[in-house]
Amino acid sequence: MEFKDYYKILGVDPEASNKEVKTAYRKLARKYHPDVSEHKDAGNKFKEVAEAYEVLKNAETRAEYDEVRKYGAQGQSFQPPPGWESASAGGNHSASNEDFSEFFSSLFRNANQQPEFDDVAGRRGGFQDWGGSRAQRGQDIESDLPVFLEDTLNESTHSISFQIGETKKTLKVKVPAGTGNDERIRLKGQGAPGPGGTANGDLYLRVRLVPHPLFDVEGHNLIVVLPLAPWEAVLGTKVEVPTLSGNLRLTIPTNSQNGQRLRIKGKGLPTKQGEHGDLYAVINVVVPTVNDAAEKTLWEKLREESKFDPRAEWRKSK
Repeated sequence: MEFKDYYKILGVDPEASNKEVKTAYRKLARKYHPDVSEHKDAGNKFKEVAEAYEVLKNAETRAEYDEVRKYGAQGQSFQPPPGWESASAGGNHSASNEDFSEFFSSLFRNANQQPEFDDVAGRRGGFQDWGGSRAQRGQDIESDLPVFLEDTLNESTHSISFQIGETKKTLKVKVPAGTGNDERIRLKGQGAPGPGGTANGDLYLRVRLVPHPLFDVEGHNLIVVLPLAPWEAVLGTKVEVPTLSGNLRLTIPTNSQNGQRLRIKGKGLPTKQGEHGDLYAVINVVVPTVNDAAEKTLWEKLREESKFDPRAEWRKSK
């Protein structure tokens, strides 16, 4: 089994902050998206990047991985240290262990996970039902389908390629508008051939929304961080805010506070019912680095004349 250096895969230092890890993941996930990437192995690269982020985004699994990383290096043959058992196995992963590599599964396997083969019915999904009353059919296949947020606004078509035994298949798949993360699309009869001429299995595509450089997703709502200068937050202003369908001009109220959410109705992700979520611009007041003498004088004057006390609540508690 090959050791995987998740830090190298994402191109970040082992001391990288959570924000740096997330930024690197977003960039690489879009780079290797199979719909746009010219890389010959884009699909596997995309999965590798997703696996690295799955481990490093979580403080507990990242700490466990850092311990194991002492015993291996990228590309080397690897076995977990004697007595190794993950404390977080099965509890902190948004995807099934089956989506990831043997290396991942060996470290974070779920002790309660069903075996891949059943001693009576064979491989899971290999029969029409568990009672054996219907004919045996081909094995169902499940795969990920990376989709950009922008592609969910309208019905989109994606090309997928996969291998069944010695046969390589390429299909065009339509993804309905409003399709959400982790939803499955069933392609009947596109799985493995059935033994003895019985029916083929089905292909199930699990939609994976590709992380966007600017937007986070909460259900059908989108979140964007809106950087403001201190004077913009205090005095109010109008700023250009990005949406998935172009920029719009947003009015910032006077005395806006850090962390305050401004709702932009209907600019989130669509639903299958034809409605839309909202876009929330979260204010982040950015303090400038002051090196200019004249500008520093202005800040000193503000300090002298302002009656604002940011620690007033502390004094009330005494």
